[in-house]
Amino acid sequence: LLSAGVHIGTRVKTKDMVPFIYKVRPDGLFVLDMEKMNERIKVAAKFLARMDLSRLVVASSKRYGRTPVLKFCEVTGAKPLIGRFTSGTFTNPNYADFFEPVAVVVTDALADDQIVDEASAMGVPVVAFCSTDNSLSDVDLVIPMNNKGRRSLAI
Repeated sequence: LLSAGVHIGTRVKTKDMVPFIYKVRPDGLFVLDMEKMNERIKVAAKFLARMDLSRLVVASSKRYGRTPVLKFCEVTGAKPLIGRFTSGTFTNPNYADFFEPVAVVVTDALADDQIVDEASAMGVPVVAFCSTDNSLSDVDLVIPMNNKGRRSLAI
């Protein structure tokens, strides 16, 4: 995990992410607490293990999140949503691609804010990978980690 840089945050922190920050490096980057990260990964794994994975949506609008999302969905049978999200996918039954998920996992709560908002409005639990610059509004379970890097998202 350390070699992939999952513990490295950004130079920006939000009030929501303060409990997950271990320290600040001399260059101004915030370092995430690995113990809390591992704890949250275990909680998320137990939570997702009880789901019907065919109705789980895993989403990423970020370039580096697309390949990990597709690989995860290939292995688990979850539904991938990559790229741009169309409003109404979860809320409009008349929409051709309408889908009712049991839970949603996003690679970045900030970049995937439309998905988070729509899932939250429908009462669908949201699991999000969040760095130090993310807000946790409408996120039900946060996994603190570097969600900007290609290698850290692949882990």
